[in-house]
Amino acid sequence: MANEIRFHLDEHIGHAIVRGLRQRGIDVTTTPETGLRTLDDDAQMTYLRQEKRLFVTNDAGFLVRHAQGESHFGIAYYPPNSRSIGEVVTFLTLAYEILTPEEMVNQVIYL
Repeated sequence: MANEIRFHLDEHIGHAIVRGLRQRGIDVTTTPETGLRTLDDDAQMTYLRQEKRLFVTNDAGFLVRHAQGESHFGIAYYPPNSRSIGEVVTFLTLAYEILTPEEMVNQVIYL
């Protein structure tokens, strides 16, 4: 596994957050960019596991999947409209700088 967390942002996460992370050199994909927007959550989870990406989402349904024991490479969750763009970018950048992908396996961080 690589030494740096790679993120995947759900379709509800604003593009300004994507830009902010990419400007910092962080590897980011998005649900629309990967063609997952019209597919179900199972397809999204399969992609995340195959690509070993930490999932950034506002969708609490993924917290349920985590609680039910579904394996993943990390989830970063925050409720819709609860954080500014700057707060999300800052928090995810900090996570990127101090955590390893191995530390995030099957873990949830709340922003």
